[in-house]
Amino acid sequence: MRDYYTLKFNLPAGIVSPGALQQILKLAAGAHVRTVRFGARQQLLMTVHYEDLPFLRKDLDGIGLRYEVNTDQYPNIISSYCGEEVFRTGAWLGESEYHSILDQFDFQPRLKVNLSDSNQNFTPFFTGNLNFIASPEPHFWYLYIRPKQTNTVFRWRDLIYTNDIGRLARNVEEAMLEAGYTDEETLYRTVSQGRTYITQPATQEVELPEFSLPYYEGFNRYGQRTWLGLYRRDEQFSIPFLLDLCALCLKTRIGEICLTPWKSLIIKGISEKDRSAWSYVLGKHNINVRHAATELAWQTEDHSDEGMKLKKKLVQYFEQHDTRTFGLCFGIQTRPKSEVFGSVLIRKRPLVQLGQLSLFSVYDLYFTENFNPNSRTYFRFERGILGIHLPAQLERLCRKFNMRRVMETARPVPEPAETATPAAAQTAHQCPDCLTIYDERHGDSRRGIPAGVPFANLPADWCCPTCETEKEKLLEVELN
Repeated sequence: MRDYYTLKFNLPAGIVSPGALQQILKLAAGAHVRTVRFGARQQLLMTVHYEDLPFLRKDLDGIGLRYEVNTDQYPNIISSYCGEEVFRTGAWLGESEYHSILDQFDFQPRLKVNLSDSNQNFTPFFTGNLNFIASPEPHFWYLYIRPKQTNTVFRWRDLIYTNDIGRLARNVEEAMLEAGYTDEETLYRTVSQGRTYITQPATQEVELPEFSLPYYEGFNRYGQRTWLGLYRRDEQFSIPFLLDLCALCLKTRIGEICLTPWKSLIIKGISEKDRSAWSYVLGKHNINVRHAATELAWQTEDHSDEGMKLKKKLVQYFEQHDTRTFGLCFGIQTRPKSEVFGSVLIRKRPLVQLGQLSLFSVYDLYFTENFNPNSRTYFRFERGILGIHLPAQLERLCRKFNMRRVMETARPVPEPAETATPAAAQTAHQCPDCLTIYDERHGDSRRGIPAGVPFANLPADWCCPTCETEKEKLLEVELN
């Protein structure tokens, strides 16, 4: 018999009222639960001892709360609502639109549903199976579909009206899960046949902003009010602290608590006169609210102690070596078929597998296209890395990203000439790892190669002067 069980409570769109959360926490405290976590899909997670589970389930069933035990049959609906107002937002999407959509879901989706503002980059766009993204046209949404267990994403040919999202989501889910349709044409024909939706043609792909994770912790002003971001290094929030938090929300008339995909909390609408009360609660429970940005840009699997330990090790290495990670976010995957969000993916895999037994494990490093975590295209940087060498290889990948940013920023914009004569293209060879360029017009003074020596005539043992990548791995590029 298992000693502990995991209970999952879906909080649609990452929104929960202080009263509802307080009710759950009080029942959990009665079942001797001391801490809870928040998941990557903005859900509430707790671990309960088997002796206390029957009593807790009876109490939860008595008040009609939905939950799952050791399963994830019904994934939570996630949204970018947690970042509305406090981070960059769209022109028309606001609180009322999110709540209007949630009211349409009178069923529990079996597919992952994402609701995203196209102007934000705090929450992921394409980690769901049904990804609704606000379009520039008010009250109309793009839909990007990713069939289960695939990495393929395709765009629905129409923009969907806000009030049709719930109905369309149910019909798409039935067609995909019950009828087994997953190809774009068949799915569209099946869902549209005999049904009427308010739509507009989707004539182009959605335009997403360049990724830059905002700092989401501590007290921050917006307008005349303050929002508070709460992050815990071990992802554990104590129930006594959360109960005090809920009580203060109710006392100061804050109606919602927002969960983020980064397993943190955001409380909006704190008035200036109540700021001291919030500081008192944080001090009472010794809650730190100023961690380094380097530590906040990580996502691990839910209930993964191994992932948490690895994250801690890598963050400490970055701090010791003062590694620049601005513009990157990292995902750690220790279990097969799990999903994490990140522009850099650290994936553990067994080197030797005997049945269910993994005798030895190594790590593979991947990065997304253009280092945008919302891209579904991954490129392998290194594979088969031993744990002892992982921090250094990860730092090397960060340096590659930074060098790429430097080159993009420093690239001069040519001034238009009145009478331009096309010039012959000048080529050189570039290192794929550190992006160093060998140009025969300049040679390689560090290796004693004079100017004028063609790349083909370099010695066979010549290598990149910066990172020592082999000669044959350099790529021919055209110089602007």
